[in-house]
Amino acid sequence: METGFKELANRWLPILNEMDANGVDLCYEIHPGEDLHDGASYEQFLAATGNHNRACLLYDPSHFVLQAMDYLAYIDIYHEKIRMFHVKDAEFNPTGRSGVYGGYQGWIDRPGRFRSLGDGQVDFKAVFSKLTQYDFSGWAVMEWECCMKHPEDGAREGAPFIKDHIIRVTEKAFDDFAGTGADENLNRRILGLQ
Repeated sequence: METGFKELANRWLPILNEMDANGVDLCYEIHPGEDLHDGASYEQFLAATGNHNRACLLYDPSHFVLQAMDYLAYIDIYHEKIRMFHVKDAEFNPTGRSGVYGGYQGWIDRPGRFRSLGDGQVDFKAVFSKLTQYDFSGWAVMEWECCMKHPEDGAREGAPFIKDHIIRVTEKAFDDFAGTGADENLNRRILGLQ
């Protein structure tokens, strides 16, 4: 494994270095079946690159649903590296016959399958809240795939779905009703400290 990640890093380092020279982050889409398919494989790759500052992440919660991973905890762990966000839904319904690696079947019959936004199991309210909590400033881009719904319907429904989930961040604390901010001297006088 170490040799494999070392070789992978050797192939990517010239590209990462060129990105760094041009001030560009390179975002790896963590994807089932790829070299970087979860947080552990990303960490191994990152270590092999010497923790290259341009080796960042594209976040796509659908990929974690298909692997039965905690896609919200992933944001908590890797938020500092997430630069891109694919808004994509999926569902995972394992059976006694097939589970995470339920390939060799048509998409409609697989336990893990991509769905149109809002038709799968991703809790997008929680995802958008987590990204907002960590001050994510990138784009929320729909990547649409669905084994059931027509693509024109998915496209027509997708843009408003994303727009409705984007959280407008407040400029002040929710409990600052008067909008005056903190007055250290006033607070000290009220508390009898001055």
